[in-house]
Amino acid sequence: MSSTELTIDMTDMRFILFDQLKIDEEFAGVEKYEDWDADTCWSILEEAEKMAVEVLHPINGPGDREGCKLDADGNVTTPKGYKEAWALVSEGGWTGLTALPEWGGMGAPPIISILVSEMMTAGACGFWMYSGLAAAAGRVVAKFGPEGKNVEYASKMFAGEWGGTMCLTESGAGTSVGDNRCKATPIEGEDGAYLLEGEKIFISCGDNDSTENIIHLVLAKTPGAPEGTRGISLFLVSKYHLDDEMNIGERNGAKVVGIEHKMGINGSATCVLALGTDMPCKGHLIGEEGGGMPLMFHMMNEARIGVGGQGVAVAAAAYRYALAYCNERVQGTSIENFKNADAPRVAIVNHPDVRRMLMWQKCQVEAMRSLICRMAARLDLAEAGVGKNEMKGQVELLVPILKAHCSDVGFEVSVSALQCFGGYGYIGEYPVEQLVRDAKIFSIYEGTNGVQAMDLLGRKMRMKGGALFMEWMQDAMGRIAEGKAAGFDKQAAALEKAVSNAGAAAMHLGQLGAKGDLKGTMLQATPFQRMMGVIVLGIESLNQARIAKALIAEKGETNHLIGKLRNVEFYCANILPEAVAIAKSVQVADDSCMDPRLFQPE
Repeated sequence: MSSTELTIDMTDMRFILFDQLKIDEEFAGVEKYEDWDADTCWSILEEAEKMAVEVLHPINGPGDREGCKLDADGNVTTPKGYKEAWALVSEGGWTGLTALPEWGGMGAPPIISILVSEMMTAGACGFWMYSGLAAAAGRVVAKFGPEGKNVEYASKMFAGEWGGTMCLTESGAGTSVGDNRCKATPIEGEDGAYLLEGEKIFISCGDNDSTENIIHLVLAKTPGAPEGTRGISLFLVSKYHLDDEMNIGERNGAKVVGIEHKMGINGSATCVLALGTDMPCKGHLIGEEGGGMPLMFHMMNEARIGVGGQGVAVAAAAYRYALAYCNERVQGTSIENFKNADAPRVAIVNHPDVRRMLMWQKCQVEAMRSLICRMAARLDLAEAGVGKNEMKGQVELLVPILKAHCSDVGFEVSVSALQCFGGYGYIGEYPVEQLVRDAKIFSIYEGTNGVQAMDLLGRKMRMKGGALFMEWMQDAMGRIAEGKAAGFDKQAAALEKAVSNAGAAAMHLGQLGAKGDLKGTMLQATPFQRMMGVIVLGIESLNQARIAKALIAEKGETNHLIGKLRNVEFYCANILPEAVAIAKSVQVADDSCMDPRLFQPE
């Protein structure tokens, strides 16, 4: 294990898949996964590990330093090694991993894709974004794209021949998508065809030199469309015009006119995309006019879970780098010998404060990985008609928490890992400095975390009259009871208290909303989301510890299993109290920051 070489925690992934979630048993008898037994799933993950470590990791640092370049014709050149890596990604079928076989994909369970994406993102986050966006856009096109051509479009995207983007953001509109000004005018005599005019910004992977074409999914408004999101439609815009046989022709009028110079993910071309500026930009309506946002949310929910996964991936990589460095780096004596100048020097992993930082990172990473994998497995089983259908609602409730909490904590873990390196972490000699820069965007794109918090409190908590939240509380208490029955009395009691406080906080905010105090309610949205995230990860830690304890009784101790027992002890003693404190703070409902005399220009 080296502090500059990427390593993947395959032991923990195996534990989650086969000991915790028992996917080999859960997926048995599910027709769509009849070919995905335990050996097949694991062989895919082993190949992904090789890909991440041997192909992607070597281009990560150099790609960050080189970045992307734009020529006068609006073509992007990606960093050295990206084209060759993309050829291997395409050859291996990685972009179409979960796509249905009839769409040209492999049909893998999403939980396998989540772990593959963790590895690939850890290998080279900026690079892997090209694949993630192509796959997400491909699924929208496959389901809702131009009739008779949808599968042909999508299969090329899943095969890695074509890329994909989602084009929402405009200058001056940003998160307020309903304020978009991009317009789409019907082309007379061509059913479903429109000319698009406008400009989109912050378009991740807006162009590249690895695929022969790019499919942009663009939000725009048709003539006479109502204001706000109800007036937004979705259009498929190809970088090149295509004939009836899907052959590539002349350039379409979707042109990259700038690349954003960013803090991180520099290997991903974040583009300004001009539509219809130099030449007409032709697009095709997807779905019905005014139905763009519901269709885009098919992509957005997947993207938001994916961003949570990016947080886990970067955090996991940062923790592994820090762990290796702390075992390598010799500095100072043991705390017992600090007065003895002649005492032997020890690796810094022996120092209590360093161990505290590493343990905090370890607990967060393993709980986040567990949460995202469990959500993926349960949602997929529910959609396949196995198990409890209410899991769909639970995933809907938890999507903003998955996105926001895992992206926030992923960044925090990366910062903590950098701290372990001391001054060496702050310079480019070690890879954690890049991970910190890469990770910061996760809390911003695909809906800022403030938006996720408002979605959780203002929409998800109110769905079905609050039933989803009550179902979550019941499920949480059930898992806590299982932990208590397994002998984790102290930790179960702490989690019970936290869940009870969460319920009280939710009730208080519901009462504020009922009184019409929307400002006061939304002022507490982000703290409420943070509180929920802390509790949810605590329950994951307890569940993992319960399973580990049973395995120890059956098969004996391993360092990994002992680590799960220590995780829940550390988490409930050192991290969980934050949730209780937030719950009490929420109920105080301080609104001092809303004083209109504050924050005025000097």
